[in-house]
Amino acid sequence: MGNNRQIRLAARPVGEIKPEDWSHVSVDVPRAGDGQFVGRTQLVSLDPAMRGWLDDRPSYLPPVGIDEVMRAGTLVEVVESRHPDYAVGDHVVGTFGVQEYAVSDGKGALKVDKPAATYLGALGMPGMTAYFGLLEVGALKEGETVVVSGAAGAVGSVVGQIAKVKGCRVIGIAGGPEKTALLTEELGFDVGIDYRADGPDGVRKAIRTAAPDGVDVYFDNVGGTILDAALANLAMHGRVVICGAISQYNADQPTPGPSNYLSLLVRRGRMEGFIVFDYAKRYPEAAAELAGWISEGRIVLKEHVVPGSIDDFPATLGMLFRGENVGKLVLDVR
Repeated sequence: MGNNRQIRLAARPVGEIKPEDWSHVSVDVPRAGDGQFVGRTQLVSLDPAMRGWLDDRPSYLPPVGIDEVMRAGTLVEVVESRHPDYAVGDHVVGTFGVQEYAVSDGKGALKVDKPAATYLGALGMPGMTAYFGLLEVGALKEGETVVVSGAAGAVGSVVGQIAKVKGCRVIGIAGGPEKTALLTEELGFDVGIDYRADGPDGVRKAIRTAAPDGVDVYFDNVGGTILDAALANLAMHGRVVICGAISQYNADQPTPGPSNYLSLLVRRGRMEGFIVFDYAKRYPEAAAELAGWISEGRIVLKEHVVPGSIDDFPATLGMLFRGENVGKLVLDVR
């Protein structure tokens, strides 16, 4: 069946990921054994969490090993099957890795109706993260004020739109005038704040102006000075949802904790992290509700699809950490 191109981890990155941290290899295409199928990769999901998977330190998942295929969520088309539930031509989403072909026993896989980036975005892990992070961890209530950082990204863009569906005032923080305009003009946010133009002090003041009664829920995707700005504006009994900290992922030195954490005491607030996998049994519930909002036009899909090949994965991943993507970043290798 030809060659199977793979991207493997060659060395653990220090600071920013470099080209030499990856190896590009070709191996034989796998064959399906009993109860297995082989899928050809169509779409590869690129996510900020990937940076953490490369570090050899305790986390919610074991790190990607040296010379292992890079972990990634992908959408594949079944090209060979000896599995009763999967037929040739089926489209399947799963954690199949950055490679042209993958073999699977179907565990953790989900059959979908078409090869669409939405199944890696709003109806995939980013959508599940937004849904459970905001509604369960954030305990959102109608009429509250929500601030979300990384608001033009895959998770943040969905968080803000769910909050609007739930009848809340939404303030999004993003980088650059184009992204902040997108928030208010296309996604329905009430206010967009440009952290690049305003700087840390400006962001803090802009939040105070936009939310004079304080922030009820802050959904944090970036950490650092933006987290401090939000803490400084917390409402009484406000909740801070820790989803990610992309501003710190490439740091090569330990990063300081938030300096405004005593706002949690003064405002009787709470700050809580979560991992979306904890809600895996409830994914169908979230997907059904999200799909309904999408079909009604209440959630607008923002997908940044980059055409290329498996070998383009390292360069495409770098777009995340330079803030070049709008919405869900996907590599299309069809």
